[in-house]
Amino acid sequence: MAASYNKVILVGNLTRDPEVRYTPGGSAVCEIGLAVSRQWFDKNANERKEETTFVDVTLWGRQAEVAGEYLSKGRSVLIDGRLQLDTWDDRETGKKRSKLRVVGESMTMLGSGQGGAQAEGAEATRAEGSGAAADNGRRAPSQTSYDSGPADYDDGPSNSGGGFSDEDVPF
Repeated sequence: MAASYNKVILVGNLTRDPEVRYTPGGSAVCEIGLAVSRQWFDKNANERKEETTFVDVTLWGRQAEVAGEYLSKGRSVLIDGRLQLDTWDDRETGKKRSKLRVVGESMTMLGSGQGGAQAEGAEATRAEGSGAAADNGRRAPSQTSYDSGPADYDDGPSNSGGGFSDEDVPF
């Protein structure tokens, strides 16, 4: 049997404010909508074109709480995660339905926090499963990365332990 690999890296803007809930076991879960755009030049039409894809992302644990506290509609974010297919029976029609979504395993807030505006010379601060580092009265960094900690819930992300640095991002 051939090996499988399920990895997604997305950079986009939030389409709505995050929605944080808690499972009966106490784990935080946050649903965000992400708009990811692709631009290209169409030689046949001799014009620049753009295509936007809307993606639903689920975050778990501490990164879900951080998303609910610090993210808002329009904010730029980088999500590293995996695809997951949800299936269910439609209550009205009884037909099988399905939806592909991304389960975020790590999240990096981009820009200055002002609705997705980019800050120049920004440094990334990395927090492993415990949220942002103490700012000691200083302004929050414009890029902050949050990895999910060890999974203490059934449907959350598997923590592969492999994050990435700023040098890995191709822009």
